Amino acid sequence: MARFVVEDSFWELFPDASIGAVVVRGMKPASEVTDEERAEIEKLLSDANRAAERHLDSPTLSENRPVKVWREAYQKFKTKRGARVSIENLLKRVHKDRPVGPITPSVDLYNVISLTYALPVGGENVDAFEGDLRLGTTEGGDAFRGLGEEKDDPTLPGEVCYRDDAGAVCRCLNWRDGQRTALDDDSANAFLVIESVDPERAGDLVAAIDELAGLVTKYLGGAVVEKQILTRDNPTMPLD
Repeated sequence: MARFVVEDSFWELFPDASIGAVVVRGMKPASEVTDEERAEIEKLLSDANRAAERHLDSPTLSENRPVKVWREAYQKFKTKRGARVSIENLLKRVHKDRPVGPITPSVDLYNVISLTYALPVGGENVDAFEGDLRLGTTEGGDAFRGLGEEKDDPTLPGEVCYRDDAGAVCRCLNWRDGQRTALDDDSANAFLVIESVDPERAGDLVAAIDELAGLVTKYLGGAVVEKQILTRDNPTMPLD
């Protein structure tokens, strides 16, 4: 049975972190999302852009808590030059009055949750994993080709990443997904994840992962077969 394992090397860096994870199976392809459902998702995204403004109480983006806490987190491990947590890019759009617009139904739903709660949200094709999915510090050299890239870009020694037996799945914790395991509009089975390194936001993480699971099953169908909050005391969950 394949598992998601958050390794000791991650908890040594972030002992108070929490990881919300969901496995959804049997989703319908984006082509089957109706025009009415797409309109509802677009309305949710518009509302989420406005909701994100409450997380931006400083005119300096890096001084806002959801950004600052991740900037500090990224200083604790080796990263690619210029790597930033995904939520920072979304909040930057809102900060510059350039709202995040619709892309595809699945991505839009992730962005709804990410903007609403100011937490990073990711998704992978669970069927593409080889062996266990692991989150931790790597010795480097894990095979990886990022979305939209034409060349391989292996992991760095001391980098925190998601990886399986075939290589890296997501680089620099939650910075960039790889082509091999990326969700697409036809993916039926998904692994969804939200990370929090701020112990004061544990309640927000629980609410965010519950809402994400609800939105994905409502608009993309399928069933939630696993949903957990992983902590240092509960570091594994099944993927099957």
